[in-house]
Amino acid sequence: MGKRVEHDFIGELEIADDVYYGVQTFRALQNFNITGDKLSGYPSFIKAFAQVKKAAALANNELKLLDDKKKDAICKACDRLIAGELRDQFVVDMIQGGAGTSTNMNTNEVVANLALEIMGHKKGDYQHCHPNDHVNLSQSTNDSYPTAIHVALYDELSALAKDMEVLKKSFENKSKEFKDVLKMGRTQLQDAVPMTLGQEFHTFAVMMGEDITRVLEARSLVTEINMGGTAIGTGINSHPDYPKIVQKHLCEVTGHPFKTADDLIEATQDTGAYVQVSGVLKRVAVKLSKVCNDLRLLSSGPRAGLNEINLPKMQPGSSIMPGKVNPVIPEVVNQVCYAVIGNDVTVSFASEGGQLQLNVFEPVIAYGLFNSISMMRNAMLTLASKCVDGITANEKVCSDFVYNSIGIVTALNPYIGYENSASIAKESLQTGKPVKEIALERKLLSKEQLDEIFQPKNMLNPHMSAEDKAKFQKNSPFV
Repeated sequence: MGKRVEHDFIGELEIADDVYYGVQTFRALQNFNITGDKLSGYPSFIKAFAQVKKAAALANNELKLLDDKKKDAICKACDRLIAGELRDQFVVDMIQGGAGTSTNMNTNEVVANLALEIMGHKKGDYQHCHPNDHVNLSQSTNDSYPTAIHVALYDELSALAKDMEVLKKSFENKSKEFKDVLKMGRTQLQDAVPMTLGQEFHTFAVMMGEDITRVLEARSLVTEINMGGTAIGTGINSHPDYPKIVQKHLCEVTGHPFKTADDLIEATQDTGAYVQVSGVLKRVAVKLSKVCNDLRLLSSGPRAGLNEINLPKMQPGSSIMPGKVNPVIPEVVNQVCYAVIGNDVTVSFASEGGQLQLNVFEPVIAYGLFNSISMMRNAMLTLASKCVDGITANEKVCSDFVYNSIGIVTALNPYIGYENSASIAKESLQTGKPVKEIALERKLLSKEQLDEIFQPKNMLNPHMSAEDKAKFQKNSPFV
């Protein structure tokens, strides 16, 4: 294996000939062995950076700052990276000092050396295409790095919304399947009033739908970019027309509606969009975790719990208790949600920690956001396919809970009053007698009237008008 010598202002280093990164990337490898998670593990981020570099090359060429030969080679190199090639050459740690400079230079060096090969030159022969002078032309890490984050987040949030739709659809399917399964609703873990299992699952679908809307709203925040701001937003070393031209090309390259910020100095230091995106991800996580709690509770037992639903049996649940099966899919999704909530704390602190004209902590912000979205996407699809789609209902268990519960006494309130209903509930709780039996014994209502009151349609929907109540009581021999 041959070597080439590259240099920066610190000194010279030998670089293996078979790698496409250069001296500044190599220094980052020496300095930042932090998470073990390399840039190569985040393909959407690599793709986004390549799209940014391509848009910059096209803009610089249009402004006569980059000749056609270099522009074509850089664009071809970027196209190959966009297509997924050479991901193993993106070797820097996701968490790094320098506000993302190492990631930017890893990209610049890979693009430059790939462009050199396309032009027929050797890697490292930077006089023909230089990582800084040509690939990074009119840019700084401080505008290209956050812009790449925004481009990647746009794609990732779009993909998250689609995966959330899959889970939403799974809940909707179950809501239709369980539409006639009568069960007991509960508040404070106590019997409340009847509902259907279908209504319960429809609620899960609605919750997911609301959060899909919030995710897409958050996506709109990352369409604002600061390309052309260079170091601090003043645009030093760039052409006056560069911001609007690079924005135009970035929209063409990505197919997304990016727009240049009105104030590039503000946009270079402000990380509010990341805080908002992270907050939405936390919202999704909190609500999804609550749903998983409900699924675990509803399936608890099977003999000593609620046992209203059956989750698919995925694996043995114990190394010592034969026959035990655990709700492992909701459990793992709960843990994903906790991790996302933790990442939100990190993003919040990192965003607050910015100083003056730049926030140097964007690497850990990007790391937290990309990991949160990736985990949430996997969790959505896993919960849908390995849990929700296979849930079945224990209809008799659900029905027995309704008719053996004191909660149904609430349905008697309009007919016999709160005091009579409360007295029946107390006796039922003390004796274990069903509510219906006690009401008959006390001759408060006839069997026919109780049968009518306790019909599912009357316990599940609004139905009582003043006229209906008066008519019912008028015809009753007991009231």
